[in-house]
Amino acid sequence: MISLLRESGVSQLFPPQEQAFDTGVLDGKNLVLAIPTSSGKTLVSEVCMLKAILDGKGKAVYLVPLKSLAREKYNEFAKYEALGISTAMSVGDYDSPGTKLSDADILVLTTERADSLVCHDPEWIHSIAVLIADEIHLVNDTSRGPTLEMVLAKLARMIPTIQIVALSATIANGEEIAGWLKAELVKSTWRPIPLSEGILLDGRIRFSDGSTRAIRRSKGDELIDLVCDTLDEKGQVLTFVSSRRSAVSVAGKIAPFVRPYLSREASQELSRISDRIGGGPHAPEASKILGRLLKAGIAFHHAGLASQERTIVEESFKQNLLKVIVATPTLAAGINLPARRVIVRDYRRFDEERGNQPIPVLEYKQMAGRAGRPKYDEYGESVLVARTDDEYDFLMDHYVSADPEEIRSKLASESAIRFHLLTAIAGKTVSNRTEIDQLIEGTFFSFQYSSHEIDEHVSSALAFLEEGGLIGSDEADHLYATPLGEKAAKLYIDPVTAILFRNVLPTIAEATPIGILHLICSTPDEPLVRVTQSEQEDYDVFVAAHEDELLVSPPDEWEDYDSYSKFLSQVKTARMLDDWISERTERDITEDYDVGMGDIYRHVEAADWLAYSASEIARVVGAWRLLPSLQSLRARVRDGVLPELLELVSLRGIGRVRGRMLYNHGLKTLSDLSRASLDQIARVPAIGPTIAESIKQQLGLEVGESNKELPLTKEGQETTDSAQTLLEDFGDKEN
Repeated sequence: MISLLRESGVSQLFPPQEQAFDTGVLDGKNLVLAIPTSSGKTLVSEVCMLKAILDGKGKAVYLVPLKSLAREKYNEFAKYEALGISTAMSVGDYDSPGTKLSDADILVLTTERADSLVCHDPEWIHSIAVLIADEIHLVNDTSRGPTLEMVLAKLARMIPTIQIVALSATIANGEEIAGWLKAELVKSTWRPIPLSEGILLDGRIRFSDGSTRAIRRSKGDELIDLVCDTLDEKGQVLTFVSSRRSAVSVAGKIAPFVRPYLSREASQELSRISDRIGGGPHAPEASKILGRLLKAGIAFHHAGLASQERTIVEESFKQNLLKVIVATPTLAAGINLPARRVIVRDYRRFDEERGNQPIPVLEYKQMAGRAGRPKYDEYGESVLVARTDDEYDFLMDHYVSADPEEIRSKLASESAIRFHLLTAIAGKTVSNRTEIDQLIEGTFFSFQYSSHEIDEHVSSALAFLEEGGLIGSDEADHLYATPLGEKAAKLYIDPVTAILFRNVLPTIAEATPIGILHLICSTPDEPLVRVTQSEQEDYDVFVAAHEDELLVSPPDEWEDYDSYSKFLSQVKTARMLDDWISERTERDITEDYDVGMGDIYRHVEAADWLAYSASEIARVVGAWRLLPSLQSLRARVRDGVLPELLELVSLRGIGRVRGRMLYNHGLKTLSDLSRASLDQIARVPAIGPTIAESIKQQLGLEVGESNKELPLTKEGQETTDSAQTLLEDFGDKEN
């Protein structure tokens, strides 16, 4: 193990790492490690995992909040195959018990996937010896925090001997987190690359230590001057702005000034890479803009990018091909992507209820912590931008010199606690009120709130679940999940979703795609595309035209405008999904609904799972006649196709674009493909020899010794295929 670490470039420990190992963490003690980015948190966790595995204690689980982080860690841990240690990753398929994970030594899981596995309670889960909770400060996050908190509490209850190692770069109340987890605390500000935090005002950066740095004002724009000042010293820049629109516009404004800093080799490589994004006249406009910016050595980054686009941007920056990224704060919460200088242009963000509000200090510190590239930089700088002396004073007091907010449990919400109580009861983690109270005692929620407040939340949640028919109790007050509750827990859907499906599905006589899609979008599990004020009249008309098809009635606009507005957003989301399954082009959907391809894929992924969940609930409630239409709709949502293409897209490597090409060239069924010659299939636009050979092989037909099958991915959700642009040219149907 030591020799492998040395081969990885580890020659000596950083001071915080030495402190961590002095706590007894290698003897199984719990640890909260709160040290800055790049200070060695991951190495400490890796050594703990390896020791537990090599000592024969059991498996290691590495919890992450995001799928992108899961992929990053999975790739990092692949090096331990040299020690005979296998790694597996699981980030979805909540209805699966994860039996295939039993052979892996290290499991990289998203928090939600880990929670669903706890509910399924596979036999191997009891062999977990060490649990690494990365980004433990996300307990403070309203959406992800409750699940992270409950996973830790459930596993600690199920496996009393489990070791928990919690990691974070920014925790103000580390002592409280350590107390909750019964852990040792190592908290340090030491960094391998010193960080200076400052504020730009009138062409000069004033740092917190009193030093200053003059920025040459030659470009007519302070932000561009600040970027070029970094590039002059061969550094890279991360610039954070408040919105996606700002990320695109600011990147475009800076781009002409970045291009001269590119070497000929970098320029050629970026030109080659950019060809993989936004090719063809019908690709999404945002993808075309991103492709053009990449050639200039700059990119924007936000949650609306498709997975492939995000990966290209991140990898190009890591390789020092890209010099500048303009991003929304989602990047700061994502993968490790340091830069010489971090510029925080916007410290306010729009909130629908409260207007423009200052961002939390914790969020600023996460962004600032990205400054300084190990092995490349001798220092890192984080710079806020002020316009007046008063603003400078505010930024210095409230951000640069301020401590991050304390972490607070977010489990005190009705939806969160009833969801997690249902999964705990269905998974038989608890079976009565006493055991529920014991489980809750193991949460950070219990550590921070009074017993009276906790009792009220728990009692209210249990009453909701019982009234909704999701749980019941026997004469001895033992709690159990009903068939509906057990299915909802295994599907990992909100109890409200299960109740809605239970109430509506048996009443359906005849359903159209838009009706079922709207039912799916009426659940709390489907993210929504918001209806703007200017769009409301259009959607009022749409609702009136489709009123007979909608399975959920609209609330009264005058009695409850907020609910009606949400209803219209549900309709808009359903309409977007209907356009997707009607094979409208990605460009048209992104422009008509003001979304990115990454947004579309998230909506599609959620709708795919909810269509499956609806079919499973239909089985529970006896609505068997709906199964064919629900299963067909799910297949259409997954691939974004009309019914006539379902047979073709069942082939690996054939999605909505290639399927439409084959269909429009007379190859409409698998039988047609079997009869067609290899050359005939290969001549179809977007197919080619390799895919044609794969099609023949999947149909069980020999294609010759030299025609080896190559690994193919389904074109569409994780790729940007230039063939998308050929749809209209070959008579593609559009609505």
